[in-house]
Amino acid sequence: MTYGRRYRVTERIGSGGMADVYKAVDETLGRTVAVKVMHAHFAQDPEYVARFRQEAAAAANLSHPAIVNIYDFGVEGDTPYIVMELVRGTDLKAIVQQRGPIDPIKVAQYGIQVCSALAAAHGYGIIHRDIKPQNIVLMPDGRVKVMDFGIARAVDSDATQTGSVLGTAQYVSPEQAQGRPLGPGSDLYSLGVCLYELVTGRLPFDGATPVSVALKHVNDEPAPPSVYRPDIPHALEAVILKAMTKDPSRRYRSADEMREDLERVVAGGDVAAAPPRPDDTSVMPAVPVAVRSAAQAARTQPPKRESSAWVWVGVAALLLAIGLGAAWEMGVFAPGIRVPPTTGMTLAEAKAAIITDGLQVGIVDSKPDDSVEKGKVISTDPPAGQQVVKDQKINIVVSSGPVTLVVPSVIGKAKDSAIATLQAAGFVVDAADVTEEFNAAPAGTVWDQSPAADSKVLKGTRITLHISKGLEQAGVPYVVDKSKAEAIDTLIHAGFKVKSVDKTSDTVAKGTVIDQKPSGGDAAAKGSTVTIYVSSGKPQVAVPSLIGLTQSDAEAKLASLGLAASVTPVPDPDPAKTGIVKDQIPGPGTKVDKGSTVTIGVYTTP
Repeated sequence: MTYGRRYRVTERIGSGGMADVYKAVDETLGRTVAVKVMHAHFAQDPEYVARFRQEAAAAANLSHPAIVNIYDFGVEGDTPYIVMELVRGTDLKAIVQQRGPIDPIKVAQYGIQVCSALAAAHGYGIIHRDIKPQNIVLMPDGRVKVMDFGIARAVDSDATQTGSVLGTAQYVSPEQAQGRPLGPGSDLYSLGVCLYELVTGRLPFDGATPVSVALKHVNDEPAPPSVYRPDIPHALEAVILKAMTKDPSRRYRSADEMREDLERVVAGGDVAAAPPRPDDTSVMPAVPVAVRSAAQAARTQPPKRESSAWVWVGVAALLLAIGLGAAWEMGVFAPGIRVPPTTGMTLAEAKAAIITDGLQVGIVDSKPDDSVEKGKVISTDPPAGQQVVKDQKINIVVSSGPVTLVVPSVIGKAKDSAIATLQAAGFVVDAADVTEEFNAAPAGTVWDQSPAADSKVLKGTRITLHISKGLEQAGVPYVVDKSKAEAIDTLIHAGFKVKSVDKTSDTVAKGTVIDQKPSGGDAAAKGSTVTIYVSSGKPQVAVPSLIGLTQSDAEAKLASLGLAASVTPVPDPDPAKTGIVKDQIPGPGTKVDKGSTVTIGVYTTP
């Protein structure tokens, strides 16, 4: 799927009550981003989409190190989406769930960064409205980033009035629970709840339904954090309780003011916030402030005519109806159904469990998983145990089996580069998996790997690498004056190959080594070739044909070839033949050693 003709989705990385979040590649700028796509039932409201576009544009103007950047907004078909910075970290909710309460000073440090982000947003007139640990991500370098400013609301927007989107119940401010106009103090209240949970490992208020939790935020006082965490610094407890004061006017006047107190906590100093006194807190009613009993009205207002009282009752009823209508639209009062646990079930079993509980099956996705058997359910969205409304669609993720990857070739790569390549590709290479051996490949490079390149194996498979130490060096034996057979045997046993070349010699007997390269005693790589030069004896020449030549010509011809002549007289009465060679031994063409004697028979007169 591609949004806006440039954001190509690669995988889904999260989902919430309002939107799904996907990892995507911005093919225009070549960077990886996150794309938040609104759920269809929100996208069908044109007024909501128009308002969302306007407010996302306002949030996109925010630029702060502790705020996740918003890059773009658009509508694909009928579905609005927001493009934002892809954050690689862990949200604080997951951290406290996995590890328990966090060190108080670290909690204060996280709070300082969140306050800095909120101060920047509030400076632009933007109220976040959904500050919670799930929206605060801890980066690997210890910094935090606040997410979801894309669904924030401008202070002067109509969305701050009754009927606005309700924040997460466990962190909602009293005024937000009542549908009253919001200001920066609402975000500070929610941040106070976050700090309470991070330092104690528990929420200040909890209940069976979102409505019961919201009512507790309006009516109940939280137990001091020190009840659950006795070692909490008194100063940090004072900051948290001041932030969670029911009356917005008695909380911190700004995020900067709260940040300054948190900085004093980290420095070990006194804070401006004093522990809350009984008269510092106004318990907000469970419904909009206009809904009061006649007895309450009599205690707090001068006596009025009966008709005036009925006017106030009518106003209260109207405001109550508006507030209840807004909550109904958000599904707050819908009968709650908990998503059934389906992890480890087959898809058919999971579907049956979902339908049996009065819910519907939504999108069925699959993804690789190393721990869940192929064809079994990995998770659902919303997750098991979460309370949802009747007939809500539950998305299912099914395992496609363990992750398999193609092993890249690292033959010829340097050792460190090869290990880095394999580890980046999802494989394991430990010191025990690397062996160094003598080999013809350049020293320090990979000459073999197992499993072989292009093999398909499970993610995390151990890869064995064979690293070349280069060719092993050895001393070359001295074999000059040895027979050819003895020289070859000596060199082979020393680990060398042998090349034999014949060479004539006037002084060295045939079959004896005259010379060698490399010379005896030199160092050479084992397996390399040593050339030996073997005497083939004296050089030979072919005896020329001498028959019919005069004696002097025959002798001269033999002398030119390095041969000697031996003359044997052959008497003949014909004077014309006198001095002519009659025959020769060896005959013409015979090869003899240079310096040999050729016998010639020469005619003589009797």
